[in-house]
Amino acid sequence: MNERQRLPMFPLNAVLFPGVTLPLRVFEDRYRAMVHHLLRQEEEERHFGSVAIREGYEVGETGAQSLYRVGVKMLITEVERHEDGSFDLEVLAVDRIRMDSLVSSGDFPVADVEDLPEDHVAVPNAIVDTARATFTAYRAALLEFRDDPFSGSLPKDPEFLSWTISATTPLPMPDRQALLEAPDAGVRLGMATDLLRSELKAMNVIPSLPATEVARTKWSPN
Repeated sequence: MNERQRLPMFPLNAVLFPGVTLPLRVFEDRYRAMVHHLLRQEEEERHFGSVAIREGYEVGETGAQSLYRVGVKMLITEVERHEDGSFDLEVLAVDRIRMDSLVSSGDFPVADVEDLPEDHVAVPNAIVDTARATFTAYRAALLEFRDDPFSGSLPKDPEFLSWTISATTPLPMPDRQALLEAPDAGVRLGMATDLLRSELKAMNVIPSLPATEVARTKWSPN
C-alpha cells in the first residue's frame, strides 16, 4: 500500500515535477505559520505538499477555488528570514503525491496525502530517441524567441529524461498536469513528444511564443 501522511499544503499557480527546485517568497500569515511549524522539525523532515490551482489564486481572501489532486511533496532546503516576518525559501520537489480534501480551518492548510510512486517499466529505445530528438528540435526552434529552457546534457535514464522534458517545456497547465499524472516514463515521453510536435507545428505556421511561461523553476537531477 502507498504510504499516507498528513502534510501542510501550499497550492501554487504552477505544475511542479520531481527534481524541480523553486524559490518561494512567503508573506501571507497562514503560510508564514506553516514555515514556522516546519522550521521546528528536523531539516530532513521539513516537507509540505503542493498541488496546482485549477481555478483561483495562491494568496488573498478568495484563494484557490479548485485544485488538482496530484502534486508533489516539497522539501525546504534553504531559508532566509526577513524583519517583516516574511521568508524566502528554496524548495525541492522530491516525490509525487495524491491529495485528499484540503482542510483550511487551522493555522495553515493541511491534507491527507498518499505517495504516488512511478511505475518502473522498460521503455523502448525508439520512444526515448524520438523524445530526445523532438525536444532538441523544439529547443532549437525556441531560440528564435527566448533562451534555451534547458542547459547541459539530457539524462540517459528514461524516467529522468521524462521529468526533465516535462519540467522545462513551457506548456499550458492542463498539459503539464497530464504529464505529471502519467503512470510511467514511457507514457510520459510519448505524451511529451506529441505535445512538442504540436507546438512545433504551431510555431512553424504562426511564429509566436509557446503557450505559457513557467517562471521561477529549474530542474535538477539531485
